[in-house]
Amino acid sequence: MKIALLTCEKLPDLNPEDQKLIPELAKHNITATAVIWDDKTINWSDFDYLIFRNIWDYFEKETKFNIWLEQIEKLGIKTLNTIDIIKQNKHKFYLRELEKQGISILPTLFIEKTNNLQVESIIPNHWEKAVLKPAFSAGSYLTEVFEVADIQEINEKYKTISQEKELLLQEFMPQIQTLGETSFIFFNKKFSHAVNKKPVDGDFRVQTLFGGKYNLVQPGQELIEKAQKVIDTFPDKLLYARVDGIVIENELHLMEVECIEPDLYFDLSEGSIERFVASIVELIY
Repeated sequence: MKIALLTCEKLPDLNPEDQKLIPELAKHNITATAVIWDDKTINWSDFDYLIFRNIWDYFEKETKFNIWLEQIEKLGIKTLNTIDIIKQNKHKFYLRELEKQGISILPTLFIEKTNNLQVESIIPNHWEKAVLKPAFSAGSYLTEVFEVADIQEINEKYKTISQEKELLLQEFMPQIQTLGETSFIFFNKKFSHAVNKKPVDGDFRVQTLFGGKYNLVQPGQELIEKAQKVIDTFPDKLLYARVDGIVIENELHLMEVECIEPDLYFDLSEGSIERFVASIVELIY
């Protein structure tokens, strides 16, 4: 069994955590190789499965990525997560569908492409601060937090972006700065571990790149069940998913579900690499 662990040019050998998957998979007679997803020299038919891992530039190469997905689908190569899930998950308007299914999401407005962005005409009166970001994005890419008083400046800043991309407008929750964001990680639709991520003082971005601090946490069963409800909306096989949200008074307010290339925090949870590999084996054999 040959597997490609998909990565990007910036991380040709995967990140250090994901590199540990290769020897672990070898114990199950699976030969795993780090492969850059947009490397034109690769013969994809050489692999039995492709597993999306560190493709951390896909949102910067939107058109190229969409064409590549179509190519892999036409070749009939199996992927984890499936191409259908990747296609759905790469565009954050999936949050609208989850809300219709009874999932509690952060207050969000979905903005179609427009030649005349006027945030002031749609933003609720009681919002004091908001976040604007493209629907096809990751890692705080083209994301702005702004005071309602600065709307005209935001209209100008996003004038061109809004013509090319759909946008999400979300109410800024100050709790992100105090309570942080909690990630619930699932392998093969089963809960594995949870991590709380807090930004540095005065920032809202929780990524370590911006100084965010991560800690393993043990959420209660009720919260795990709320995250599980999000996972159960997926009909297909799901090798991994990361449910990201803000927990306020034991309620989970969903920010996003990461099914394409999330960090799974193997280094913070003992046994998580083994659990992940066991899930791969369950799904491919």
